[in-house]
Amino acid sequence: MTATTNPRFALLSGLVLVVFKLHRLPVCVSDIAMKSSLQFYEGMPLPMRVIAPGRLATLREQAGLSKGELARRIGVSTRMVFFYEEGRHTPTPQRLQKMAEALRCDVEELTGVRRGEEGLVDLRFAAGLTLDQAVKLLRRTTVGRDLYLSAPRLSALEQGRPVLGRNWCDGDVVGRLPAALAKIYGVPVRMVVDAWMRTRPSEPAPLRPRQRPRKGASGSADAAWRSLNERQRVYLGEVLRDERMTETEMWMRRVHHLPVPRPAEWRKLPLALHAPARVVGYTRLQERLRSNGVHDPGAGATVHALERRGLLVTSTDVVHHPAAGEVTRVRVEMTKQGRAAARAGLGEAAERQPDMPLLSEWLWGVMARVAAAGPDGLDGDALSGRAPFYLGVGYKSRSAGRPSRGFIDEVPVLAADGSHIVGYRWKLTPVGLWHAAEYLAEYRQRYPRVDTTAVASLADEHS
Repeated sequence: MTATTNPRFALLSGLVLVVFKLHRLPVCVSDIAMKSSLQFYEGMPLPMRVIAPGRLATLREQAGLSKGELARRIGVSTRMVFFYEEGRHTPTPQRLQKMAEALRCDVEELTGVRRGEEGLVDLRFAAGLTLDQAVKLLRRTTVGRDLYLSAPRLSALEQGRPVLGRNWCDGDVVGRLPAALAKIYGVPVRMVVDAWMRTRPSEPAPLRPRQRPRKGASGSADAAWRSLNERQRVYLGEVLRDERMTETEMWMRRVHHLPVPRPAEWRKLPLALHAPARVVGYTRLQERLRSNGVHDPGAGATVHALERRGLLVTSTDVVHHPAAGEVTRVRVEMTKQGRAAARAGLGEAAERQPDMPLLSEWLWGVMARVAAAGPDGLDGDALSGRAPFYLGVGYKSRSAGRPSRGFIDEVPVLAADGSHIVGYRWKLTPVGLWHAAEYLAEYRQRYPRVDTTAVASLADEHS
């Protein structure tokens, strides 16, 4: 029996023609190859990333490309580019990625999704994966097999609809899925968790921070400390203590809305001035050393020995002293190895990073400040430095930098008559508020000195 006389083939062909007539699109091989545009689940089309109206044409013109040239670069017909710009068709993830490369822009610029507003489907499209491709990769993982992942189930997850199936009611099993998604999408796990919470706002957070036991000092750090003589140990220990005191001072400056230098700057601690002590006195670090029995503190052999071991880095600059004029200042900065060796010598645990998906103490303090500003929000100029790049919607640092969490947003404030914008105010976004409410207990346990009264009040109001 030939294909043309096969009843089953004839029925399928008729269904394809009906679908394309309903959408008023021409039937062609390239269109049929777009499987994601033909798949349906319970009468609902699988989710697509739609190019924002007019955005593609604008970006194409800015790049100096004709429709034909763009079509050639992404492997479609000129007519298909016309359909894309008219909003009559949506490119597959791979073609969307090629389109962004041809136009030298991010996928977000084509779709209109700002940094910090991504949903689960946005992460998949940014990775250039169709549903079938993503499922194929996930089915290779243990959690993918435990959840019996399929294209319809992943589609339901991305659309915020209930996902039916074995183990989908088991929070421990589902909680392993964000890490698997992060791996195939090539993004941090925290980014998947945030996108999940935006996509499925009526559910609990998919991941709880794990209480990891504090690790003791490593063998290399302990060996580095034991290799030092008594004077070198005093120097290294006091540099660590002075760094901690400086870190506390920087934290207090942030609390009081004062400008804060970059860590790369304030971690360089003043050690000595090249001028007589009777004229310029002693630096704070020198005073600390003197109180520990070092009566000639300076940048001599001891500091150089610590630098040769890779425990400290020294640098010099010129500063103005009221009594001595322009003098050379010596500064010291602890290396990672030096900090670990000092902690080992003082019997302290290794430094901990915030547990997934929590913020650092500094960024959590920023969130608390925004919450404390109340419904009017925090003045737009009150946040300086890098905080907006880590927390603000629409912010982007260097291309390979940490993605924004999208927990705060600059909201325009209109004049009384609504004629113009008079300023901007920082406010918590819905996912920022939800994150704060979900993990409030964990934050209070880890960062007790951050005042969370306002955060708790907001969380209660929106619960």
